[in-house]
Amino acid sequence: MNIAHLHLILNHLPITFVILGFIVMVLGFLFKSEMVKRIAYLVFIFGALFGYAAFYTGEKSKQLIEGIIGIDERLIMTHEEIALVFLTFLYMLGILSLIGLIASWRTKPYSKIIDFVTIIFLIIVIYFAVQTGATGVEIRHSEIFESLVN
Repeated sequence: MNIAHLHLILNHLPITFVILGFIVMVLGFLFKSEMVKRIAYLVFIFGALFGYAAFYTGEKSKQLIEGIIGIDERLIMTHEEIALVFLTFLYMLGILSLIGLIASWRTKPYSKIIDFVTIIFLIIVIYFAVQTGATGVEIRHSEIFESLVN
């Protein structure tokens, strides 16, 4: 296994954690459960940690695939730029989640505000998560991308 293979394994985790965390957070709102919201916050924190791992391995695997015939370096650059924006928002979500988790745990009155801010902020994060995944697919999986376009 090389670094590119590791990147392919890890790159799904941040996106999955964001979507899974969103579902858990919505369930926390529906059932008015602080414990479920805390679990969502933990999921987002883990997502941020795996985001770092995915980006790091992506940087290293870029060096391996740049010279391969049929790989368009513009697609790599586009993916990298979107991934960096996603990672930035993912880190912000991780920090917001840490604050939300602590506020919820200490039953601070502003914890409900953080819950709502988090759910709104998630819309932005999910958008960039999807864009990151979509641009990554274009690099090497043209058969998938072409079926999405047609």
